[in-house]
Amino acid sequence: MKSKLSLRKNLNIALERLRIQSASSDALLQLSLAGLFTGIATGGVIVAFVLVVDFTLTFFLDGQPENFESLNTLSRLLAPLCGGMLLATLFHFFAKGQGVGIAHVRERLNHHDSSLTLRGFIMQFIGGSIALISGQSLGREGPSIHLGAALGSLFSKSLHLPYNTSRILLACGSAGAIGAAFNTPLAGVIFAMEIIIAEYAVGSFVPIMISAVAATGVSRWLLGNEPFLSIGLVPSVSLQEIPFLLLLGILVGIAAASFIYIVRRSSEVTAQWNIFKRYSFAAALTGLTAIFVPQVLGVGYDSLNQSILGQIPLVTLIIILVMKLITSSVSVGCGLPAGLIGPSFVIGAVGGSFMGLVLDQTLQLPVTSSGLYAILGMAAMMGACLQAPLAALIAAFEITSNPHIIWPSMLCIAVAQLVTRQVLKQGPVIDVILQSRGLDAAENPLVRSLQSIGVSHIMNTDIHTTKTEQFDAINSGALNISNEWLLLRASDEGSLSLFHRVTGSDNKAITNHFTGITSMPIDSRATLATAHTYFKQHDVEILCVINTLNNAACAGIISRQQLIQYL
Repeated sequence: MKSKLSLRKNLNIALERLRIQSASSDALLQLSLAGLFTGIATGGVIVAFVLVVDFTLTFFLDGQPENFESLNTLSRLLAPLCGGMLLATLFHFFAKGQGVGIAHVRERLNHHDSSLTLRGFIMQFIGGSIALISGQSLGREGPSIHLGAALGSLFSKSLHLPYNTSRILLACGSAGAIGAAFNTPLAGVIFAMEIIIAEYAVGSFVPIMISAVAATGVSRWLLGNEPFLSIGLVPSVSLQEIPFLLLLGILVGIAAASFIYIVRRSSEVTAQWNIFKRYSFAAALTGLTAIFVPQVLGVGYDSLNQSILGQIPLVTLIIILVMKLITSSVSVGCGLPAGLIGPSFVIGAVGGSFMGLVLDQTLQLPVTSSGLYAILGMAAMMGACLQAPLAALIAAFEITSNPHIIWPSMLCIAVAQLVTRQVLKQGPVIDVILQSRGLDAAENPLVRSLQSIGVSHIMNTDIHTTKTEQFDAINSGALNISNEWLLLRASDEGSLSLFHRVTGSDNKAITNHFTGITSMPIDSRATLATAHTYFKQHDVEILCVINTLNNAACAGIISRQQLIQYL
């Protein structure tokens, strides 16, 4: 019994040391180990999610998980419609206000100390599965990212780690999810750092990289190492095609701006609708469209592969492009619980293939291949929609495993993003979704920097805790202490009062006494961003860092001046 108590005590001491160390942005080893655990867990969950969706679709779609074209006309209408109603019922009665998707992850990271809930995790797993199985015109990466981010957040919560650590572990889960879902670990790292936490720092880069590697390793072990797309050898592009690449970037930029605009408008129009009306509207639009264009159902990876291989006729390509753009953007705007990156891949690839075939077959111009233009359009569409050029570039490279794709992709992505943002004035689609919810999507750089440091890292721990009956003796000098701060506890369960040592002189000797200080409590897991907010909003000069795990004991002191000096 004694050994068990000793073990528990040592474990608690080790965890408390970990909490204090991880409050610093330089706690690389601890964060790397936490990232490894998050990556392994994320890989397992993403594999389970993929298997649930693919097994169910394979069962209903003649052995091919994207073969919605095999459904009869009535099934194409009813599948998304019934799925939309089921999703609305599920979220109405069980969500309890929990959001889902990439935008929700960003919201929780920026405004709620990176806190994601177990209920939200469960709702995303079930809701994302239903959305994909029922053929909604959306992708699997949105649910995957939420699931991975939630695992990182929940792991941090379980150990009561500081919120700055929760931020990094949330990004670790996001990177692992992208790596495991698409077999693209490097793209997962860049995505997490470019879109989720919007920063590049060694303190976060290494744990995120370890998480992506671990999650992708788990996925490859359980699902195999098959490439995300069956593309084959990709030829290099010639310099004389640069004008065509510029044109492709312009056209994809227009398509991306249209996508973002429809997301914004559909979100604004349906903002006051109840969830049954919103989900039913999006699902009905997809179902009615699928009667005539079954390719809009599901993510559309089969259409993507066919467009790269040049197997889709010109007229069909343009129809898929237009209708997939409309159904997917409306579904995103209405808040269906699935992702937008997959559809952006399909829209870009179909558009690129269309342009390549027009240049080659219709205009008889020297084009390397329509498949190459499909890949470039896919990368450019993702980069322009998310306005994350590096993530899109790395995704294109990892999917093709061909270095020749890099420089033409860079050109197309850059042009598409310039057209979308500078010419047509459309912001990143994730920011648009957040703004439609009344949230400030742009994070203050100072706040972002302060969110990476926990209050425990800079707090003053020179505190002596005493009881009321000893205070007079200490203040009169009869009982000598050397601490700068004195914390007076009225009783074992009583309130806390804070006093600060004041040094003076009576012309004969140096005198010390303690004077009362008005302070405000702050959770020991909080970041310096929260401390900064408290100082701005409240008329206090001192924050008392409270350890909620240790009977609300004061673990340290942060002064306004101390924070200013740190900045």
